[in-house]
Amino acid sequence: MWGGGPERQELALLPKVSPRNGIYYGWFVLSACFFALFVVVGGRNSFGVFIIDMTDEFGWSRGTISLAITVGWLINGASQPFLGRLCDRFGGRRTISISLVVLGASTMLLSQTNSIWFLILVYSVVMSVAAGGASLVTIHALLARWFYRRQGQVFSISASGGSAGALILSPFAAYLILVVGWRMTWTVLGAIILLLAVPLALLVIKDNPGDVGEQSDGDGGNTEGGLRPRRRVDALRGAFEVEDWRASYRTRPIWQLTGAYFVCGMTTAIISVHYIPFAIDRGVSLSTAALAFGLMGGLNVIGVLWVGTVSDRLSRKNLLGTVYAVRGLAYLMFLVAPGIWAIWGFAVIAGMSWIASVPLTSSLTADIYGLRNMGVLNGIATFSHQIGGALSIYLGGKLYDVFGAYDIPFAIAGAMLVGASIASYCIKEKTYSSRYQPAQRAPAPSAGDGDQGPPCPYD
Repeated sequence: MWGGGPERQELALLPKVSPRNGIYYGWFVLSACFFALFVVVGGRNSFGVFIIDMTDEFGWSRGTISLAITVGWLINGASQPFLGRLCDRFGGRRTISISLVVLGASTMLLSQTNSIWFLILVYSVVMSVAAGGASLVTIHALLARWFYRRQGQVFSISASGGSAGALILSPFAAYLILVVGWRMTWTVLGAIILLLAVPLALLVIKDNPGDVGEQSDGDGGNTEGGLRPRRRVDALRGAFEVEDWRASYRTRPIWQLTGAYFVCGMTTAIISVHYIPFAIDRGVSLSTAALAFGLMGGLNVIGVLWVGTVSDRLSRKNLLGTVYAVRGLAYLMFLVAPGIWAIWGFAVIAGMSWIASVPLTSSLTADIYGLRNMGVLNGIATFSHQIGGALSIYLGGKLYDVFGAYDIPFAIAGAMLVGASIASYCIKEKTYSSRYQPAQRAPAPSAGDGDQGPPCPYD
């Protein structure tokens, strides 16, 4: 039932050959995925720059609009396991492309918002589900079939697309709001998705290396007789890879990853929505607040690329624990630094760790549980992430309405990062990760816990 490690020893003995046509096609797939996340995450995380204008026009409180965004995060999270399952069964190209079409149309439709119920229907339901179909859940499941040896690096490059989107699209949206208003800004963001991201996905993305006569990581292959080359990644099995994904939840690592990801959602979502209003409350202008938020996105790119590169050589669970710890220091800046120093200090410290947790979580999932059910497992972890995010968004707005400040919700989020860091450090990576299987074969888990032994030796 559970996968072992001999296949990886076979893999190491196979000769490496160059790609048939020079540049490995997987890099083109990665580029298309990068741009998809650039417009999806960047546009969605720009919602904070719309809050002031939309609440002023409709007379909504921060709690009211936070509730709409909270519903969106919950629906987005609930859709992730199903969209991940669709990606596992029908391929990433179809799932991502259709989702981008729906997302672009619904983003443009937000320009017609006339009530809180319209916002909930379009943003919280339609747009949120569509964003889940073109998210890191489906994109990482797709890219895992194209790359193995550079998986951490590739996952990080794709994740940095969302950070780059925040860096560019948030200030861009803030500028457009000042020039043409918030309604036309939604129209422009939707048009970018429909006119640029959709055609790129349809023309470039392929589901498997075999579709273009190549193998994982560009190792080449023989296509004589019309046969597709065997993808070496198919021979790689995670220590806990199973036919039925539900059996994975009899093991401890998936709970550690999912629990930490819940905290990840809590500590990123509240900032994506409430960072700019918090900065404005501190006396910072909208354009300066958007610039600081964009700086955080830019530093995300640097941080996630560095983490992804070293994660292919170092312990991923230790890196993940450190990422959460650094993010906790950023929240401490919010609580102790005065005025403008809190705004820029948080942006700098958090920026180096903000998105880095995402590729590390995906890579650890692939290493331990294989590719067969990666979409649905990542989807469930992301559902947990979105539940945490939805909770923090709502509490952020609600507690602000009660106390007139964000200190309490920010303190709660920062404290939760301590637990996430400990849970990540305690993952027994060397025992169960397929990266270490040639040297140590994982024992079969029992029918209960699936991860016996001391509670937390740093393996």
